[in-house]
Amino acid sequence: MSDWIGETFTSDIGWDHLETLVDIGDRMAGSEGERQAAEATRDALSAVGARDTRLKPFDIQGWVRDSSAVATDAGSEACIALPRSPAGEVTGELVDVGYGLPEDFDRDLEGTVVMAASNVPEWYDRFLHRREKYYHAVEGGAAAFVFRNHVEGCLAPTGSVGTPEAPIGDIPAVGVSKEVGARLSRRFEGEEVTVRVDCETPDATSQNVRADLGPDTDEAVLLTSHIDAHDIAEGASDNGAGTAMVVELARALADRESELDTRVHVVCYGAEEVGLLGSGYDATERDLDDVTAVVNNDGVGVARTLKAYTHGFDGLQEAVDIVADRFDHPIETTPRLGPHSDHWQYVKHGVPGYHLTSHTGSADRGWGHTRADTLDKLEARTLREQAVLLTELVVHLADEGTSVEHRAPEAIAAQLEAEDYAEGLKVTGDWPY
Repeated sequence: MSDWIGETFTSDIGWDHLETLVDIGDRMAGSEGERQAAEATRDALSAVGARDTRLKPFDIQGWVRDSSAVATDAGSEACIALPRSPAGEVTGELVDVGYGLPEDFDRDLEGTVVMAASNVPEWYDRFLHRREKYYHAVEGGAAAFVFRNHVEGCLAPTGSVGTPEAPIGDIPAVGVSKEVGARLSRRFEGEEVTVRVDCETPDATSQNVRADLGPDTDEAVLLTSHIDAHDIAEGASDNGAGTAMVVELARALADRESELDTRVHVVCYGAEEVGLLGSGYDATERDLDDVTAVVNNDGVGVARTLKAYTHGFDGLQEAVDIVADRFDHPIETTPRLGPHSDHWQYVKHGVPGYHLTSHTGSADRGWGHTRADTLDKLEARTLREQAVLLTELVVHLADEGTSVEHRAPEAIAAQLEAEDYAEGLKVTGDWPY
């Protein structure tokens, strides 16, 4: 065992690929940069020993940023449009709904410009996704939506609106920094402000990267990440590090292929940031009964301790515990559902799936989805340490002696209800049952 551990601790393969991805620049879904990143990832997987590396294209609704503004009587405030916002200019009374909890929208919002924060209070029992707040505003009759960052540093947050079925949202939407949001609320709440978004929505093509390791079995462990990133930053943590991790794991697994009893199928998705489109496309193409587990890397490498959402699958929890005990190394776990990354396209159907991320001590994205998502926030040491643990986890899952039972979709639906996710998924149009 020690040889592959030493090689992983000294490998530059994953980190070098991370640098390749961030240096491409714009990796927005459907862009030329996203395609370059996919091709580079395909080539990196081939170089480390994965077989049948290829791209699988699919059509999407593109979105290309132009200018945007929040205008008041005192001038124009800095903002950025949220991807898949429609183009348009509207004027309405500014209403600050605070955290944007469901009950915060229980007021007359017809024709207003609604502003909501990007976080939730510490006492609240779940994370509220940006799209949930956006669609509560839409449902309330708002004319525009302003998403206010809660992280200091004059960083406007991004993140898509819309749904896979209606990819362009209903009302113009922009992100503003914490500082701009505070100023808007203090000086202009109850007064008219104007929100303007200019953008283009061309037809576009994204692509998934696919490759295989281990025996050619029908059953497979899916090793996944997403390649795309928002166009305003390098996308280092979200999710360059996740794809770099997959390349590093593929290198280690290629050296341990004789230990794999089940095929490891690598899928690095396109268009995750605009509605989990690549994973949704992939999930509809395969027999989900043949997926033994999904190991989705989205947020790894951000902090030194791994965090695993096990989504109520006892076998996934057991596998993490075995690896953590074997290496006497902590891995944070939670059995709660997390419906906001690519694993969800499988988990919602009862397929065992992890969301592997980092334990940061916070439920929010931190620097993610802002211009500050840059390479300098990450360390090669953390990537390597986590690669050791995740390599062992994949090998364990691919062992013929490991079996993780699928769950009934009805059980997933009941857990969503119990954990208070159902209302949000229904208001965004993402309720799958």
